[in-house]
Amino acid sequence: MGKRRRGRDRVVTCVNCGRSVPRSKAMSYMKRTRYSTDLRNEENVSYVGGVEVYYCISCAKHYGIGEKKKKMAQRRREREYRV
Repeated sequence: MGKRRRGRDRVVTCVNCGRSVPRSKAMSYMKRTRYSTDLRNEENVSYVGGVEVYYCISCAKHYGIGEKKKKMAQRRREREYRV
C-alpha cells in the first residue's frame, strides 16, 4: 500500500472551468512554454520550460487530454523498442 495519505486529498483548481477537484481525480498535464528573442546573433536568449496544470475529468474528456497522454505513452514505448 505504501505511504499514501489517508483521508482528504489535496484540492486543485481546474484550469479551464475553475472547479475544485481532489488531486487524485484530476488529470495533470504538462503545458510547455517557449520564449525566444529571435535575434540572429550570439545574444539570442531562449527559454523552454513547462508548467503542470490540472483539469477536471469533464474538461479533460472534452479537450482530449487523456487521449493525448495515451498517444504520448505509445510514442515513448515505440522509441524504447527501436533502441
